[in-house]
Amino acid sequence: MKSENTYIGDDKFKKFLDHYSCPTPIEIVKMRFIGAVCSPNEELRPTDVIASLWTDGKTPRLETKNEAQLFFKFFMGLWDEMFHAVLQNDIALPKIKNSDDLLTCCTQRYNEIEQGFLEGFWGGCENLKLPAYIAQVLDSLTDLSGVYHKLAEKTHLSKDKKSLFDAIIDCDRMVNKSIRFLVENYALPHMEKITASAHNGEKNGYN
Repeated sequence: MKSENTYIGDDKFKKFLDHYSCPTPIEIVKMRFIGAVCSPNEELRPTDVIASLWTDGKTPRLETKNEAQLFFKFFMGLWDEMFHAVLQNDIALPKIKNSDDLLTCCTQRYNEIEQGFLEGFWGGCENLKLPAYIAQVLDSLTDLSGVYHKLAEKTHLSKDKKSLFDAIIDCDRMVNKSIRFLVENYALPHMEKITASAHNGEKNGYN
C-alpha cells in the first residue's frame, strides 16, 4: 500500500483538491489516509480511500491518461507521506493557537477523528476482527470526538476562551496518545506480519 511518489506540500495539495471540487478538507484527507494505513482490512486499496473523498457518483472524470497519472501521483504522494508518518509513529493533530476560531477548531477535530481516522481505519467494513484492547482504543477515540462536539457547543455560551482552549489542548493530547498507542501496539506489528508473510511467500516460490 506504499508508493514512491513525492508529496507536493499542503498549499499545492489544497489547490489540487479545490481544482477537483473535493468536498473533503486536507486535514480529514490526511487522517483518513493514516487510518487506512493502520487498518487491518487487507483488501482496502488506496484507490478505494481516494474515491471515498467524494460523495457517490461525484468522483472527478479524468479526461486523459496524463491527467489520470498526475491525479493519482499527487494523491499517492500524500499517501506515502502518511505511510511514513505511521512507520515513524510520528502522528499528531495540527496545533492550534489561542487566536484561532475555537468553534471551527472543535468542528475540525470532530471531523478529523470521525470522518478522518476512524472512517479510514474501518474502510467501509463493519465486522473487522480486532483485539478487545484495540476496540476499546477506537471507542475512546469516538468518545473524544464527542468531547470536541460538546466543547463546540460551549463556544457559544462561555466567555472563558482560555479554559476552552486548554480543554481542546488536553483532548488533543489524549487523541494523539491513543492513536500512537494503536500504531505501536497494533498497526506496526500487523504491518510487519504482512511483510514477513509476503517475504516467506516469495522465498517459497508462491509469487
